[in-house]
Amino acid sequence: MVRPLVGVLLASAVLLCGTAPTKHGESDAQCPLMVKILDAVKGLPAGSVALRLYRQRANTEWTLVTNGVTDVTGEIHNLISEQDFQAGVYRVEFDTKSYWKAEGFTPFHELADVVFEAHTGGHRHYTLALLLSPYSYTSTAVVVKTNE
Repeated sequence: MVRPLVGVLLASAVLLCGTAPTKHGESDAQCPLMVKILDAVKGLPAGSVALRLYRQRANTEWTLVTNGVTDVTGEIHNLISEQDFQAGVYRVEFDTKSYWKAEGFTPFHELADVVFEAHTGGHRHYTLALLLSPYSYTSTAVVVKTNE
């Protein structure tokens, strides 16, 4: 039973990443990091999920870079500018507890964290997808090399 469920969750996350947004901000250069969230219970985009983006400093402390809330499509575009999205380690902290409480669930997790290193092999654009349920989450990323 677990194996088919994991397969469905991963397939949903991949499909979520593969769907093209109807509007991608002003231009690709304006959107180096995009977030998409899917509610696995409803099978729909998860709108109104608050998140915070942090960058790790040299002393390993985290500095808040920006924050945002997903729109009705479960997406955030233009979260950070091309200029501000420097090479380094980033953490995206999703406020999943507030989302699930608003949906009438008592969630297991207080939040979901995704930590990743950006631009290790040259400049890239990132789409970070999160698949949520009240008791679990999974993430995947689509990383695209841009013309430098």
